[in-house]
Amino acid sequence: MTDHARTQQIRDKVQEVLPGVRSDLEALVRIQSVSADPERAGEVRRSAEEVARLLREADFDQVDVVDVEGGVHPAVIGHKAGPEGAPTVLLYAHHDVQPENDHAEWDSPPFEPTERGDRLYARGAADDKAGIAAHLGALRVHGDQLPVSVTVFVEGEEETGSESLPAILEQYRDRLRADVIVIADSGNWDIGVPALTTSLRGLVRLDVEVRTLTHAVHSGMWGGLVPDALMTLSRLISSCFDESGRVAIDGLHSGPAADVEYPEERLRAESGANPGVEWIGSGPVVERLWTQPSLSIIGLDAPKVEGSSNTLVPAARARFSLRVAPGDTCANARARLEEHLRAHVPWGAELSTVLVDDGEATSIDATGPAYDAAREAFTEAWEGTPPVDMGVGGSIPFIAEFLDAFPEASVLVTGVEDPDTRAHGANEGLHLAEFERVIVAEALLLEKLAR
Repeated sequence: MTDHARTQQIRDKVQEVLPGVRSDLEALVRIQSVSADPERAGEVRRSAEEVARLLREADFDQVDVVDVEGGVHPAVIGHKAGPEGAPTVLLYAHHDVQPENDHAEWDSPPFEPTERGDRLYARGAADDKAGIAAHLGALRVHGDQLPVSVTVFVEGEEETGSESLPAILEQYRDRLRADVIVIADSGNWDIGVPALTTSLRGLVRLDVEVRTLTHAVHSGMWGGLVPDALMTLSRLISSCFDESGRVAIDGLHSGPAADVEYPEERLRAESGANPGVEWIGSGPVVERLWTQPSLSIIGLDAPKVEGSSNTLVPAARARFSLRVAPGDTCANARARLEEHLRAHVPWGAELSTVLVDDGEATSIDATGPAYDAAREAFTEAWEGTPPVDMGVGGSIPFIAEFLDAFPEASVLVTGVEDPDTRAHGANEGLHLAEFERVIVAEALLLEKLAR
C-alpha cells in the first residue's frame, strides 16, 4: 500500500471514530476539574476516574489512578503492549483545567460544551482535555493492532504547577520510561499550519513588597515629605524597563528564535491589542515573544479607588511574573531580579520579596528519527503543509522534568491549540477541523515510529 493510500485509510478511520471521541471529550469537559479550587477536588478525582475508565474501555493492560505522598490531585497511568520489540511511546496530557472565572464573560456556560461556527467552546475543550481525546482517537484508529507499545500518562496538577510530578516520575519511573514522549499540551502555528514546539520560556513569580511607613498617616499633613508606598512601588516597577519597554535587568539571557514571519495584522488580532497600542521591546517579534525575557505585573495589593481616603499608603505589594528565556535558569533570573530591586528601590524604602513559584525554560534539539517521523506525519495529515518549528512564550515547566528524568527519550511537544484558542481565558475553544487533523497526525506518527 502506498503512503498516500495508507494516509487516506487512516483519515477514513478517524472519521469513523470521531463521533465517539467527541462525545467522550464533551463528557470530560462537563466535569469541573479545576485543580486550583479546593472545593472541586472531588471533581478532579472524578475526572481522573473517567480517564481511567476510557483507557480500560480501550483494552489497556494496566490502568491505575495514582496518588503520591504530598500530592493533591490524582494522575492516571495506563499501558497497552504493542508488538514484541516495538518501541514504547508515552502519550502525555492533563485532565485538570484552569478556573473559569466570571461566567458573565462567557458566551455560553463554561462547562457545557457548545458548538458555534467551527469551534467547540468550553473550559478544557482545548487545554487539555482535547489532548486526552486526541490520544484516545489515535488509539482507537489502531484498535488492537497497535504498531508500538503505548503508555498514557494523564496528569492532574498541571494547571497548579505540577508539584507532584517529580515524585510521580521517581515513583513510577519504570512504568513511564519510553523511547519517545509525545506531549499534547501546546499548539499549532495557525489554522492549517501544524507545528512542533522546540522552545519554551521559563517562569519566576515573585511577590515584592515595599514599606515606607510603620502606619498610615494623613496625606495632607505628611504628603510632600514622606513617600507613600504606592508611588515607591510604581517607581521601582518602572526601573525594570527601558524607554522601549524592554526588560532592563542586567544579567538575563536572550537568544535567537526561529526565522518565522509574524505579520502585523495577525499579531494585533491574536493579541487583542487596542488599535493605538504600540509594541514594546526591540528585536524580531518572535524573539521578543519566545527567546527574550519579559516581565509582567500580574497582581497588585493596594487600596481600592472606591472608598479610598486621604491617607499615605504605608505598604504596597505586587506580583512580578518574569518569563525566563531558553538558555537561562530560574536561579539566575531570580537572583538578577532581586539584585535589581535592591539596587533601585527608591527613597530608602524597606523591600521584601517572596518566591511564589518557578519553572525552568526548555530548549529541544528537534533532530533525529523521531522528529523526522513527526514531520512526515504532520505534513501528510495537513495535506502537504510541513510543520513549523516554533517557540512558545509561555511556560510548561514539566517538560524540563521529562527531559531530566528520561534523557535518552525523544520528546515531541505538540497539541491541539491554535492562536485563537484562548486557553485560560473566557470562551476557550477547540477548532474542530484542526482537532481531526491532530488525531490523523498522531495515528500516522505511531505507525512511523514503529519503523
